[in-house]
Amino acid sequence: MSYRKENILIVDDDVHILELVQRHLQSMNYHTYKAVSVKEAVSILRDSAVDLLVTDLKMPGVDGFQLIQYTAEHYPDMPVLVVTGYISTKNALNIGKSGVVDYLIKPFTRDELQSAVTKSLESSGKSTDKRKRPATVNTGNAAYGELIGKSEAFERVNDIIGRVKDNRATVLIQGESGTGKELIARAIHYSGRFSREPFVAVNCGAIPESLLESELFGYEKGAFTGASENRMGFFQAANKGTIFLDEIGNASPQVQNGLLRVLQEKEVTGVGARKPQKIELRVIAATNSDLRELVRQKKFREDLYYRLTVVEINVPSLRERKTDIPLLVEKYIRKYGVEYKDRLLSLVPEAMDVLLRYDWPGNIRELENVIQRAVIMCDGQIELRDLPDTLKFQIDFPEDAFVPLVEMEKQYVQKVLRAVNNNKTRAAEILGIDRKTLRSKLP
Repeated sequence: MSYRKENILIVDDDVHILELVQRHLQSMNYHTYKAVSVKEAVSILRDSAVDLLVTDLKMPGVDGFQLIQYTAEHYPDMPVLVVTGYISTKNALNIGKSGVVDYLIKPFTRDELQSAVTKSLESSGKSTDKRKRPATVNTGNAAYGELIGKSEAFERVNDIIGRVKDNRATVLIQGESGTGKELIARAIHYSGRFSREPFVAVNCGAIPESLLESELFGYEKGAFTGASENRMGFFQAANKGTIFLDEIGNASPQVQNGLLRVLQEKEVTGVGARKPQKIELRVIAATNSDLRELVRQKKFREDLYYRLTVVEINVPSLRERKTDIPLLVEKYIRKYGVEYKDRLLSLVPEAMDVLLRYDWPGNIRELENVIQRAVIMCDGQIELRDLPDTLKFQIDFPEDAFVPLVEMEKQYVQKVLRAVNNNKTRAAEILGIDRKTLRSKLP
């Protein structure tokens, strides 16, 4: 039986503080979720097993006190740790009444954070030393966490996850944007025997190139202007666990050299460091670029490419696994129905037909956004009118079928008219023409 480590939700509208706290907690062997708003935090609390809430107090819109109150009402056994820049007497009294276990004043040290987290977890009996709980892994068609599907293409991905989850083989995940590459990386880590070790996710495309090397490998005090202390990088934080490098195709030549050294020598040299540091971890990289083409263009090292592709996972696009759409729709309707309407909703068959016909260029991410919008817009059931026009008015032609433009226009006009129950005023608005022009296009 495997055991899962504690899940900690960090909430702060300051992304720099959020990343710092996350990095510290991951280096302490905790699994973390992060949210930049109370609304996002509530969604995570509803969908995930959270053991400790770490939250700021001052945030735009709904503040931290309201989140603490919500947590006390809905998750009374969950300990709360407050991280704030200033603690007034009034705030201290409110915190004391709310059942918050402890609070930290910014700035704080890593040791102070670790002590407060340990105290908070122990207060509820959720410390690793006091209670170990079996890992929760979904069974059925989707065996790994949030991954959902039963299509043949999806099952091939599941099969590879099962083969690599218990070893440290380097994995390259390739797929279009929005297909869930990070979810697959997390499934590999959290379903395997290293699940209690750190998982550190790094978006190589989101970090400026000038900072990426020091962020990945760390730096020594005095290595460059502003380096006032020694700082571990993402690789050191992930030691013994897994580092997930998203958008690896964006890595600079210098970072590629460092990554190759990590894979070959199992060691990291921080910026300004004299000696390398031995590390042991699994590297999972992901890209929506064609790395072979980047190698051909001399933009990506060929030797690094072969080091990364010990195991390859090619993630199918959503249009390649349309039989999974009803399962995904059900998941997102349940998620956003509870969040926005506080109840379970349903979807009319005509709306599902539209979702199944659409090609989903934005993949699962686009599907989730569409369902989220539909839940907000609907009055009860999700109907055709609640879906975006780009889905409702698409024209379905076989890929090898070519028709005259006038015929395509005619069919499109008819499709829009059917969708709006022959309301010509509404149809003209959608088409961006006046009623007179619309009449000229009718048979």
